[in-house]
Amino acid sequence: MDPEDACPRRGLLSRLRVRTWIEPVVASTQVAASLYEAGLLLVVKASFGAGASSNHSASPSPRGALEDEQQRAISNFYIVYNLVVGLTPLLSAYGLGWLSDRYHRKISICVSLLGFLLSRLGLLLKVLLDWPVEVLYGAAALKGLCGGFSAFWSGVMALGSLGSSEGRRSMRLILIDLILGLAGFCGSMASGHLFKQMTGHSGHGLVLTACSVSCATFALFYSLLVLKVPESMADPGKALPAVDTVSGTVGTYCALDPDQLDKQSVVGRPPSPGKARPPRTIIALLFLGAIIYDLAVVGTVDVMPLFMLREPLGWNQVQVGYGMAAGYTIFITSFLGVLVFSRCFQDTTMIMIGMVSFGSGALLLAFVKETYMFYIARAVMLFALIPVTTIRSAMSKLIKGSSYGKVFVILQLSLALTGVVTSTVYNKIYQLTMEKFVGTCFALSSFLSFLAIIPIGIVAYKQASWLQYGDIPETSRC
Repeated sequence: MDPEDACPRRGLLSRLRVRTWIEPVVASTQVAASLYEAGLLLVVKASFGAGASSNHSASPSPRGALEDEQQRAISNFYIVYNLVVGLTPLLSAYGLGWLSDRYHRKISICVSLLGFLLSRLGLLLKVLLDWPVEVLYGAAALKGLCGGFSAFWSGVMALGSLGSSEGRRSMRLILIDLILGLAGFCGSMASGHLFKQMTGHSGHGLVLTACSVSCATFALFYSLLVLKVPESMADPGKALPAVDTVSGTVGTYCALDPDQLDKQSVVGRPPSPGKARPPRTIIALLFLGAIIYDLAVVGTVDVMPLFMLREPLGWNQVQVGYGMAAGYTIFITSFLGVLVFSRCFQDTTMIMIGMVSFGSGALLLAFVKETYMFYIARAVMLFALIPVTTIRSAMSKLIKGSSYGKVFVILQLSLALTGVVTSTVYNKIYQLTMEKFVGTCFALSSFLSFLAIIPIGIVAYKQASWLQYGDIPETSRC
């Protein structure tokens, strides 16, 4: 007899549990995003390439001068585009996070997915009707006003945190990132081939953008009709008292390494007055480390597409797709890294390993001259995803579940706002240095990545001090 026939309720619960998985939404959204990002770059390049050729048909210029002019035009487009994408979510993302905490967890996800769909439709219409590239600024604004990636990813992290216990939360969140990376890898690998499927004045990139719209549509309807909000999996046997120092935080620093709670017993000792306030300090330092590290990552990611198109690489559409796909392999290696490191290292150690990995790879990237050197540099970045994901996990263990939406969206908006500034600064630096030393931006990213280790190192030092000298309350000591 089928187990589900013998116990139909168990089968029903199993199906309902599957409906709480956020992975299908993440996967389809990321496939749409990777196709869109590659399509946007190639469409913009084709638009400015056509403009450059027509403008210089009467007075031919050296190929290098035309290439530099095209690079500046693409860079200037992305400066404005990234400003729109980064600033418009500030108007709506926090409100969506508040509504998600107060009324329904899916609000921030569904509204932001609607914005994603509208932006993909904007690129599709640009390809179909041959509209000017400035139309894409309006599409980006619609995406941002619907919350953008800040609202979407904070909603995803909130659902992922609610559906996992503290001891497994780092693994749960990095698993979601793994799905994101695998989907992005597949989309990027296919993007160059899909872009070349139709040629001609009105068909270049049509198949690629149509596929992106289809995936975004699926993600929106799945989140509306299928996705269910999971019940909180907080362990009632480990309920810990709250400390009235920070609203919405839990007074236990050992939440950064919850597995230690199973290994060591609580030592009964009265708390030291004025010293038992770890959450405020830890959250501030984690914020600072995440922001500095994100500056390095965003700067590298924004400049890398231009670096691929320019000499010494000078890649075509398919090679650009492969290069973008190489960036998504860090989702796989970072997942494996967390799987191994979480058994023997604390969160802070894993964060620093990831920062060293990215900083070393960015430094190698600054001196890339051949294609194989590019992939070697990307391989060195194999643990680059660990820091921000682990920081989110550590923060989720220091706050109440009812505050996940607000805190995650504040972190994501902070990263988005600093990312806007970084994008503008890095693009300007790239324009000024591309003729002298094209790897200047990557060298700067390497410096910032190593700089971000400092606040995380302070967190690790404070943790060791608190545990050694007993400067934390008895409920907070591992």
